[in-house]
Amino acid sequence: MTTPVGHHASRPEAAVALTLLFGWVLAQVAGAAGAADILVAYNLTWKSTNFKTILEWEPKPINHIYSVQISSRLGDWKNKCFHTTATECDVTDEIVKNVNQTYMARVLSYPAGYGHTSSSDVEPPFTNSPELTPYLDTKLGQPTIQSFEQVGTKLNVTVQDARTLVRMNGAFLSLRDVFGKDLNYTLYYWKASSTGKKTTETNTNEFLIDVDEGENYCFTVQAVISSRRTNQKSPESPAECSSQGRGIFREFFFIIGMAVSMVIIFIIVILVSCLYKCRKARVRRTGKESTPLNVP
Repeated sequence: MTTPVGHHASRPEAAVALTLLFGWVLAQVAGAAGAADILVAYNLTWKSTNFKTILEWEPKPINHIYSVQISSRLGDWKNKCFHTTATECDVTDEIVKNVNQTYMARVLSYPAGYGHTSSSDVEPPFTNSPELTPYLDTKLGQPTIQSFEQVGTKLNVTVQDARTLVRMNGAFLSLRDVFGKDLNYTLYYWKASSTGKKTTETNTNEFLIDVDEGENYCFTVQAVISSRRTNQKSPESPAECSSQGRGIFREFFFIIGMAVSMVIIFIIVILVSCLYKCRKARVRRTGKESTPLNVP
């Protein structure tokens, strides 16, 4: 009677399968244990002004490194700042592709030296960032007063739009190009001799306001997007002041000063000339007195 061989032949195969399974479980446990020793990132914060956008987080790495991935709400994860010891990552080049999209990033933590000794089968620990919609969330930078002129009872102020890193057809766009009529500017102005402020607003870059003739005025501007829930206003620009009255007075005093200087110089020249003539006459007189008389 022959002994069936099928049953005995399956035992080595089962043993190999069990060994492989056991090894895979051990690898997963070891990987999980290694990951448990790594500090995950926390306090993920967006820093975005005029669409220049940086993701920051903590802590400083000790025995690990970070990688950053970013994705739009319906897109795939893209790697940024790969295997870095920094705690910030500039993602501007990704978000400016479509500033109306909503983005999320995540910071992955790896053991130091990852990529040389570690397996990539185990997903590293990571922390997700808050969502960011650049059009709604980027802060407005401090605006700049390009020029101003006060003539009589009219004060004209021109605001210069900041440039962004958003591109269209190879050219960088300004804030006005991106936000259009959503972007307003507020002008705060007051008499130089007073502290009481007045305000006016425009959805262009030009202000033309009525002022008192002969009075000097100081003013600042502020960018505003009223349709937002947060980050509606920029910091105010540095103050500028007109000098209409002071310019006239300065010119007047300059003319007076020049006239006085000319009179003083003229008087000095006359005095010097008189002194010279008097001295010359005195020398001539003294010479005559000291000459002996000729006795025949």
